[in-house]
Amino acid sequence: MSTGEVGVEVGDSGDERAETPQPRVTPAPSHLFDAVDEARAAAVEEAADELGDEAAVAAVGAHLGTTAEDDGSVTHSFAAHLPGYRGWRWAVTVAAAAGDGPVTVSESVLLPGSTALVAPDWVPWDQRVRPGDLKPGDLLPTPADDPRLVPGYVDSGDPAVDALAREVGLGRERVLSYEGRIAAAERWQDGERGPAADLARSAPASCGTCGFLVPLAGSLQGVFGVCANGSSPADAQVVAVGFGCGAHSSVAEPSGSPVHVSALVYDDGVDLEPVGS
Repeated sequence: MSTGEVGVEVGDSGDERAETPQPRVTPAPSHLFDAVDEARAAAVEEAADELGDEAAVAAVGAHLGTTAEDDGSVTHSFAAHLPGYRGWRWAVTVAAAAGDGPVTVSESVLLPGSTALVAPDWVPWDQRVRPGDLKPGDLLPTPADDPRLVPGYVDSGDPAVDALAREVGLGRERVLSYEGRIAAAERWQDGERGPAADLARSAPASCGTCGFLVPLAGSLQGVFGVCANGSSPADAQVVAVGFGCGAHSSVAEPSGSPVHVSALVYDDGVDLEPVGS
C-alpha cells in the first residue's frame, strides 16, 4: 500500500471486507505499511511466550492486510493458526515517532474475526439471578435506581397503594412503580399459573369465577388473585383470573359411584357340569 491510501480491513480468507477511510490530516509513512516482516516477528514473539519458539512460527499465518490507525501508526493482521482460535487473527500495530523514523512495535494482540467463537456478552449478576436461586441466608439487594420501585412518598399510580401509604404514615420506604407492576403482571400472566398453562387449558372453568379466589388489591385486582383452595396445586399462589384447575368451586360432586361397575351377566340357560371332588 502506498502513502496516502486508506486502510483496508481484510477478512479471515484474505478477501477485502470494507474500506474504512481514516480521519487523518497527513497519511501514515509508507515504510510502516511495508513493515510486514517486523510485524510478523512481533507476532511470533508474542506466540512464543505461550507455545515455544518452534510452534510460534507455525501459529502466525499469512499476512491478511493493513489498517492505518492514524498518521503515525499502522496495524498489520496475520492469520492465527491456534487450536481453539478459529477465525482469530494476530494484530500488530507498528509506529514511527516522526516521518521516516525507525519502525517500533506498539502492540501485539489476538483479535476475533467475524467468524470467531467468542464469549457471550457479560450480564451483571443481579440480572442473572432467577427464582429459586436464593437460598436461606442469601441476600439480594435492590439498586437505588431500580425502576420497579419508587419512594413511598411519590404517587405510584396505584390508588390502593397510595391510600395505604398515606394511611400508615409512609411506613414503606419504597413501593411498586408502574413499571414494576407491568413487569410482574407480564411474568405472572406468562408463567405456569397463567391462562396458557396446560392445567388451565384442561380446567372446567377459570379462576375468575372460582369461589376460592382471593383478589389482589389495587390495580391488579381484576387480573390476579391468590388461590385459597388447599386441594388445588395452586394453593397460596398468585394465579391469573384466566388460570384454572380441576378443583374449581363449581365442580359438582358426581351422583353415581366413582368406581366403574361392570354389567351383570346371567348364567341362565347355560349347562353346568359338576366337577368331581
